[in-house]
Amino acid sequence: MMLPTHALAGAALAVPLATVAPEAAVVVLAAGLLGGVLPDMDLYVGHRRTLHFPVYYSAATAVAVPSAFVLGTTASVAVAAVLLGAAAHSVADVFGGGLELRPWQATADRAVYDHFNGRWIAPRRWIRYDGAPEDLLLSATLAAGLWGVVDGELRIAVAGALAIAGAYTVVRRVLPSVVEVIVPALPTAVVSSLPARYRASTTAGSAAGSDVGRDEHGGSGPGRDSRDGR
Repeated sequence: MMLPTHALAGAALAVPLATVAPEAAVVVLAAGLLGGVLPDMDLYVGHRRTLHFPVYYSAATAVAVPSAFVLGTTASVAVAAVLLGAAAHSVADVFGGGLELRPWQATADRAVYDHFNGRWIAPRRWIRYDGAPEDLLLSATLAAGLWGVVDGELRIAVAGALAIAGAYTVVRRVLPSVVEVIVPALPTAVVSSLPARYRASTTAGSAAGSDVGRDEHGGSGPGRDSRDGR
């Protein structure tokens, strides 16, 4: 799923928590939004592995949410909102597409890494890929629900997230072609720092591209990173 969807979902999930500390509702909803965004901060460093913890975030949430209702402090509720948003994001990515450059082709078998069991979880593809029409529909539904309970700056954030979601959906299918044009023109040092799914777009027959291609079909070597999201 795309980042705006995760952000809106995190904020929506924080709404019930905001009733515990209504005087800090803005802070709590912002914390939920932040939690929804947090896991994707690993986009260029082991994406869906470094900061995605579907089991551990969920376990932490199971403790943090009841604690927030008992303690009732702004800090406890905000922490619970962050963890709830991050847990929802990590779990929701299982129901999206894989990590390949064109996820609508459904060639990758890795969605999110499960650190607890030490394995990758396969994508379910209920939402076929990030930026798919059904992903935008989910964003719009979440935004509509939030619109009735937020105001002020949070309404601006909701509207902005939905606008970004719409723009991303429009260009999503052409982005891989843009990457394939831009990446070969970048300095080698920059290319080497990109996730392998982007490096695979360099000149055909290059070491990086051939390694990635081999690994996508089960081989070993540097190309394994393409399935790890790196």
